[in-house]
Amino acid sequence: MHHQVIQIHPEAPPKPAVGAPCNGCGVCCLAEPCPVGMLISRRRTGACEALVWSEGELLYRCGLLVQPERFAAGRWLRWNPLRRLWLRWARRVIAAGRGCDADFVADGPELPP
Repeated sequence: MHHQVIQIHPEAPPKPAVGAPCNGCGVCCLAEPCPVGMLISRRRTGACEALVWSEGELLYRCGLLVQPERFAAGRWLRWNPLRRLWLRWARRVIAAGRGCDADFVADGPELPP
């Protein structure tokens, strides 16, 4: 059995069941980047650099969707038709709206004795 430790914001919501709607827990993206996250983060393992913590909502969001200018070639995204195409493509690539697909168990923090 593979065991991985990830650093997660203490106020993040708990991981939902597989297939349940995403609640912004961030566990999947903190464990490993999705295919487009691999391009953005330039790595295949570890936390995705495009994952953004929302202090106001107390959850994680994909930066490709909420801050596309920061994580993509920003200038061309200011042109509205390209921005709409980018957001549609990014939602499809990260499977937004498809439900949780992280089929692993997220344990709570290990507290010192």
